[in-house]
Amino acid sequence: MTVFAEHSGRVHVGAADALPDGSQTEVLVDGVHVVVVRYEGEFYALRNNCTHKDFPLLGGDVSMGRITCAKHGAKFELATGKAKTLPAVKAVKIYKTLVEDGEVYVLEL
Repeated sequence: MTVFAEHSGRVHVGAADALPDGSQTEVLVDGVHVVVVRYEGEFYALRNNCTHKDFPLLGGDVSMGRITCAKHGAKFELATGKAKTLPAVKAVKIYKTLVEDGEVYVLEL
């Protein structure tokens, strides 16, 4: 599911209770595809492409605070975007998330 940007400085992702732990969705933030992940009750937002070979991260395995690119197995920290395993060496851009009145948003930078 892709959610398109609002013009309020933030992009609405959805109701927090509709996004269970382990869920992933994609939003468009200022023209950039961003994957939003709920992991251990927290929301994380990262640019939706592996820095190794421009492959979407959406749908990749999430465990131990990391998301794994399904194409070549590179792992990125959800909180920082840092590449944690080869073949990726460059971090993925991260975005701030906000939960307000039970709704989840990604903040435009």
